[in-house]
Amino acid sequence: MSGLPPYGNPFLGAPPPGAPGNVASAAWAQAVMAQQQARAHAMAQAQAMAQAQAQVAQAAAFAMQAPPVVVPPASSASATGSPAAQPSPSGQMSSPNQPPVPSSPGSAVLSEAKLQEKARKWQQLQTKRYAEKRKFGFVDAQKEDMPPEHIRKIIRDHGDMSSRKYRHDKRVYLGALKYIPHAVLKLLENMPMPWEQIRDVSVLYHITGAISFVDEIPWVVEPVYLAQWGSMWIMMRREKRDRRHFKRMRYPPFDDEEPPLDYADNVLDVEPLEAIQIELDEEEDDAIMEWFYDSKPLADSVHVNGSTYRKWNLTLPQIACLYRMANQLLTDLVDDNYFYLFDLKSFFTAKALNVAIPGGPKYEPLVKDATALDDDWNEFNDINKVIIRQPIRTEYRIAFPYLYNNLPHFVHLSW
Repeated sequence: MSGLPPYGNPFLGAPPPGAPGNVASAAWAQAVMAQQQARAHAMAQAQAMAQAQAQVAQAAAFAMQAPPVVVPPASSASATGSPAAQPSPSGQMSSPNQPPVPSSPGSAVLSEAKLQEKARKWQQLQTKRYAEKRKFGFVDAQKEDMPPEHIRKIIRDHGDMSSRKYRHDKRVYLGALKYIPHAVLKLLENMPMPWEQIRDVSVLYHITGAISFVDEIPWVVEPVYLAQWGSMWIMMRREKRDRRHFKRMRYPPFDDEEPPLDYADNVLDVEPLEAIQIELDEEEDDAIMEWFYDSKPLADSVHVNGSTYRKWNLTLPQIACLYRMANQLLTDLVDDNYFYLFDLKSFFTAKALNVAIPGGPKYEPLVKDATALDDDWNEFNDINKVIIRQPIRTEYRIAFPYLYNNLPHFVHLSW
């Protein structure tokens, strides 16, 4: 007890008053020592628990980089309440009484570097997967409508491809060559009709000016379209007599070395010729007079389902006017026998048999069969063959293909 001050620890307070002499001092000192030991033991236990939790967290972080280590189960806690031994990141067992074995500084730095590397790779993968321009997928970007001056400027700037500024566009131009037939088809398909002065269409074009497509399909209402061309038949007869709208074309239209004309400089400001339209009567043609020569007739009316013209329902006066207009193009024949052997099925049969209907079209052979030219099989060594000595007429072979032909492949019965 020599280590205690004579009047007790100032932090623990003085002995209780009324305590008798040395006996009281000894008992009081023992109680203070027990109290100190209990408090030191509780602090050591709390510190050991904190160290154990830190070691577990460090081991979990290390396990993300290193292969798992098999650790034997920890022993149960001692009777005095000390916590069980905790595994260290190196795989050894550590008890609260022993300080944890510190890992080498290089391993901690290496694990952190590996974590950063994995995070960077994960970020790159997610960027490729969800970016606007994906590597393994196609994202169709929204294309905004541009004014026509935009494509005109592109084509005007690319008129001279010899500039070094456009040296990288030449591969694009070569790749666009295989789409030229489709571009010409769409251009011819959307040509303005004779009864239209101009026609505005939407155009899909490449940003380098390599190719452009007319991005529309000219849907029509069949009776209206037939009536419009019927009126054109009448007007064309007058046009041949008067020659007011068309001139004969002189060939060649351009010289060999003449550069292509710019649309904005040479064509845009030229007033187009007036449309060819028949003069409609206000009384007889009143049902169709307002919309007959429109670019898309009846598109906003209740008679059609919309601009697609998939369904149409016209009134009786409208049908009567349209029939009268189209009468020049409609046939007066009501007998189907007039077109005997001159219909679509007969043409199919003629192509399949590689024969030509008298006065009809000629085709490339549909079936190029080697057995047809085989000399080992002919009409003389076939026991099932009916031998006909005179040549068979082409009309018979098309009208009765299974009777008068050796190999009737892909034929149609026209009756």
